[in-house]
Amino acid sequence: MKKHISFLSLLTFLLLLTFTACKKESSPEDNTNEVSIHSDDQSQFASEVDAVANDADIALESSSSFSGRYQSIQDNTICDATFVLDTANNSRTITITYDGTNSCFVNRTRTGVVILSMEPGVRWKDVNAVVTVTFQNLKITRVSDNKSITINGTQTYTNVSGGLLIHLNGSATITHAISSSGLSLKFDNGSQRNWQVAKQRVFSGNFIIGNGVITSTGTHTDGSNTHIAEWGTNRFGRTFFSSTPEPLIVRQDCAFRLTSGQVKHVTGGFTATGTFGLDASGNPTSCPATGHYYLKIVWTGPNGNARTVIFPY
Repeated sequence: MKKHISFLSLLTFLLLLTFTACKKESSPEDNTNEVSIHSDDQSQFASEVDAVANDADIALESSSSFSGRYQSIQDNTICDATFVLDTANNSRTITITYDGTNSCFVNRTRTGVVILSMEPGVRWKDVNAVVTVTFQNLKITRVSDNKSITINGTQTYTNVSGGLLIHLNGSATITHAISSSGLSLKFDNGSQRNWQVAKQRVFSGNFIIGNGVITSTGTHTDGSNTHIAEWGTNRFGRTFFSSTPEPLIVRQDCAFRLTSGQVKHVTGGFTATGTFGLDASGNPTSCPATGHYYLKIVWTGPNGNARTVIFPY
């Protein structure tokens, strides 16, 4: 019973792996506003794609017919959503319906449907098991400012290493990959763009005893640019890519917070690097308990001047 409860806590905490960059007003002669808005868009999109992957983990590992476990996990739920399994006639789908409430995470609401599809004979615990993830009008709205994004399209979620998170005991790692050749992303200003995704998340440590770690990196390469996680056209009509020069680290012993790492944004208008896990002065810091971490964004303005902003998260 203790192990069952601990695993449910793990899967619940996985849903907390979201972070949001703040927006800052700018003067006409600089591009602070564009840098901040694009960074915020990428952050919201990336964290919500991860959140859907976390929901997929819960749904897949709760069912023995999908996970390959001997027994299903009883009374397992996804926050602010319901899911239905269909294994009749080899259809093998899990339909997750988001109900628009925010009882679990007060900072945002989600509506829409996500469908997980798995080929007959495949079990999620298998090496390189693949699940097709279809987004159907998944709209995420941030409560603080009513900012929303709506995602449609298909991506794949792959259990590269094989294994289940419930069995992770500190002596090995589990690697999951997320990829898409094009998700349709609609912003709250009405613009609609296509973004691509290529990244992996490595789970290590022992989440049952409280020392789990999740390491996220981009896996796409374009010429000399490596570790690209997302790319496409942003709301300003600029082509871009966002990479991870330093892996993003989430630690369970810091309440599943993003404790370090970098994201680099490259567009036709600017190149900006955001560094996580800092204090208010922009220096690396240990886990601040209930206090803030800070994100520092550095870029070069239109006149060649170096600019820096620091946001809490």
